[in-house]
Amino acid sequence: MDKRVLLAKPRGYCAGVDRAVVTVEKALEQYGAPVYVRKEIVHNKHVVETLSRRGAIFVDETDEVPEGALVVFSAHGVSPAVHEEAADRGLRTIDATCPLVTKVHNEAKRFAREDYDILLIGHEGHEEVEGTYGEAPSHIQLVDTAEDVDKVVVRDPSKVVWLSQTTLSVDETMVRVRQLQERFPDLQEPPSDDICYATSNRQTAVKTMAPECDLVLVVGSKNSSNSVRLVEVALQAGAKASYLVDYAREVDEAWLDGVSTVGVTSGASVPDILVMELLEFLAERGYGNVEEITTANEKIAFALPRELRKDMVR
Repeated sequence: MDKRVLLAKPRGYCAGVDRAVVTVEKALEQYGAPVYVRKEIVHNKHVVETLSRRGAIFVDETDEVPEGALVVFSAHGVSPAVHEEAADRGLRTIDATCPLVTKVHNEAKRFAREDYDILLIGHEGHEEVEGTYGEAPSHIQLVDTAEDVDKVVVRDPSKVVWLSQTTLSVDETMVRVRQLQERFPDLQEPPSDDICYATSNRQTAVKTMAPECDLVLVVGSKNSSNSVRLVEVALQAGAKASYLVDYAREVDEAWLDGVSTVGVTSGASVPDILVMELLEFLAERGYGNVEEITTANEKIAFALPRELRKDMVR
């Protein structure tokens, strides 16, 4: 049996995650430890553990940060209430919200100002959804499941718009949009696609290689929405099996029984070192032949938050 690995490209870090992680690293260099971070800076166990060792302290809520201390807001974004709370406590803040999430926040504010009913497609309880919802709670209704579509109540069916969480499955989101359009034929679309380029690019790469794979391994954490979606996309696109692992050591040897082609990819918050460790693990088991499947080349980069830039040595 010929054993091989198909390695998806693009995979791993997107520009928003890279910016957020570097923000915490630079803040530690610039201001010294501790630097507080509200929630996980990005949804990845390895990244959070690495930054913790360097002096980052992760908290769930702003009121856990000592008055006057420095707090970084995660890539997923926060609601205006969180900004207010931080200001009330005299905290110094650095906002590492991904610019693509900020774009969705701005859309929510604009449509709320124009008095639209906003239908936000996303996963209940996800930090990004909570942040966007907080921009205009009186105008936004969350649509997570097909059942939620039936529950939506709008004031004027001609003034309804949908927005979405940036890390969803493109296909699933469009299923939800079509269901909403059946109820509200005048439903408006966001001014530009809300699902982030990195999420859709990673899904496209997986869709391309999945039909050839007996097994697709996705490196990522269980609370990472876009990583979880990659497993679903792989299975829908024809992979015989697919699993999510944080580390190579979590791979069950039984998964490799009778497997000739393994697909490998990683979520947008995963450093490539973890993928390299998985490739080494597979090579030791005879999967040394690695072919990269490239469906896009990403060249996007985001500037660091201005609060940090102004203090950094020129």
